[in-house]
Amino acid sequence: MKKPFLLIVLLVSCFVSRAQEEPKSIVEDKNEVKLNALFMVVGAFEGAYEYLLNEESGVGVSVFLPFDEDIKDDINYYVSPYYRFYFGEKYAAGFFLEGFGMLNSTNWYGYEIIENEFESAIYKEETVTDFALGIGLGGKWITKRGLLGEINFGVGRNLFNSSDFDDNDFVAKLGITVGYRF
Repeated sequence: MKKPFLLIVLLVSCFVSRAQEEPKSIVEDKNEVKLNALFMVVGAFEGAYEYLLNEESGVGVSVFLPFDEDIKDDINYYVSPYYRFYFGEKYAAGFFLEGFGMLNSTNWYGYEIIENEFESAIYKEETVTDFALGIGLGGKWITKRGLLGEINFGVGRNLFNSSDFDDNDFVAKLGITVGYRF
């Protein structure tokens, strides 16, 4: 009597254990959405989407839009596609190097010298749109449930209009980012 009862208990436990879902691994998740918390504090929105290609790399795009008037005076927006190479132990996490492009629109204020007999200057305001290439580095940490945190810094150089406008040569990316991998 004990043997059939023990056999039934073993069979039932096997079926029950197979019926339970295994926890989803973050390795299976390839998409990330992120929000730059640092920029939200200073008056701008930067959101990002990243698609993970494999355990060492990912491609993404970030969009920056200011909502504070002081920041709107300097920069109108940027759209920045990027590629990241990860060096960490976890899937697409840890220390990373980044290469990025950046389509940016800034406001330029300055004086233009008019060459005439009086050599006068005219105050001008212009919107300058340019494209920059740059590099960056940072770190990404992720929990088992897919919540992530990131710190990154990058610098780039505008390629087209930087010689015309003295203070518009370089661009920078900076972030303390929170997000979710799904």
